[in-house]
Amino acid sequence: MFLGGMLLTPVPVSFCYPQPDAWHDGALWAFLIASLITLMVGLLIFRRVQFQGDMTYREGFAIVTFGWIAFAAFGSLPYLLADVNGIVHPADAFFESMSGFSTTGATVITNLESQAPSILFWRALTQWLGGMGIIVLSLAILPFLGVGGMQLFEAEAPGPQKDRLSPRIQDTAKVLWSVYVLITVAEACLLWFGGMSLFESLCHALTTMATGGFSTRDASIAAYGSYTHVVISAFMLVAGVNFSLHYFALRGDFRRYWQSDEFRFYIGVIASATALVTLVTALDSGLPGHVLIKLRDAAFQSISLMTTTGFATADYERWPAMAQYILVGLMFVGGCAGSTGGSMKVVRLLLLSKHAFLQLSLLIHPREVRSLKLDHKPVSREVIQSVLGFFALFVTVFLVASVVMAGILPAAADGSADLVTAGTAVVAALGNVGPGLGSVGPTDTYTHVPALGKIVLALCMLVGRLEVFTVLVLFFPSFWRK
Repeated sequence: MFLGGMLLTPVPVSFCYPQPDAWHDGALWAFLIASLITLMVGLLIFRRVQFQGDMTYREGFAIVTFGWIAFAAFGSLPYLLADVNGIVHPADAFFESMSGFSTTGATVITNLESQAPSILFWRALTQWLGGMGIIVLSLAILPFLGVGGMQLFEAEAPGPQKDRLSPRIQDTAKVLWSVYVLITVAEACLLWFGGMSLFESLCHALTTMATGGFSTRDASIAAYGSYTHVVISAFMLVAGVNFSLHYFALRGDFRRYWQSDEFRFYIGVIASATALVTLVTALDSGLPGHVLIKLRDAAFQSISLMTTTGFATADYERWPAMAQYILVGLMFVGGCAGSTGGSMKVVRLLLLSKHAFLQLSLLIHPREVRSLKLDHKPVSREVIQSVLGFFALFVTVFLVASVVMAGILPAAADGSADLVTAGTAVVAALGNVGPGLGSVGPTDTYTHVPALGKIVLALCMLVGRLEVFTVLVLFFPSFWRK
């Protein structure tokens, strides 16, 4: 029912940007019909389903996973009902919708400038809603249904450790969303001030804060000037940080940023990657442009891919192989826990690094007694085991899906399997990044991927967005036994 209401928000856009008569705009009727269908199904479920007792963890995981699939399915209706370039099959529409709600940013739509503004706004809105988590937003509604929400928060909230900003989970959700809305509005105003239209400013602000990467232009952010590049770079950086730190900063406690081991590691990785990519591209005499332009593009792409936003200001496939390897590595890192970024998350890689060095130290000093700490606090064995399990499952899903995609994708020009496209398409989907390399690079779309390949990648988006465990636990037979 909530999604049905959200499907009506692009309707005013159709009247603000008529083509040429709003009532004859196919996109307008597509949203009206999609909203009606979704509202009717939601109302039917609301009247038929009975809630008894407290929600279990098992039910929480199931609701998050199947709820996300349902949102993607019903959110795809406008793409199917409207005349959208690149949407020729239900798999295309589902792929685009899942890419939006999972904040991945991979697209099958071509010639974006010719699309109805309401369609472009809906793409941006799906990413903004998915950014902080539709399920977290619904925590304010669950008490009305007589259902506790803690299980849903633990199934949805990113990262191995959950930040409880207030004793009540509903208040936590409201605090996070308040910060999210405030920063989004600030970015939209700055972009509008810099020369973007109000419509494009709003769309790009929605997708930046969601670390989604859907743009209103085929050229992405490369279609705009340096001011826009700098503003979006800064807000991508902000969106990749734990939102609880922003909450404390808004209350005047800026020290929290530098006191966080994860934040310092996050900034260090981005700074190092930017310096290396700038050096590599500057030493390549075949790449045109001033060194400051190369620094700007290196910083933008490093931030964009590490925060899993996926915006582009340059065709990094033309950069030296070393620079491309660095960028692909950043796709595996992701943003901080508690941010809207995807992939493995900075805190997990930080804990893995600390755990590895601790094991090396124990080999040298077997009787040494040391505990692994984060922010000067000991990390429990359960958290370390969870991080190791997540890493193993993430890599396993990546390898299996890459093998499957290598068999699905069309062969390369020489007849061999396009392993670059297969591998980077999977990590771009699993990490919720968007663009990869090969035929799914920053200047390409996923239109050419077969329908089965789009379903596989959409599933990878779901697994990555819901932190792997939430989805894979449903495949255990014991999960379904009472």
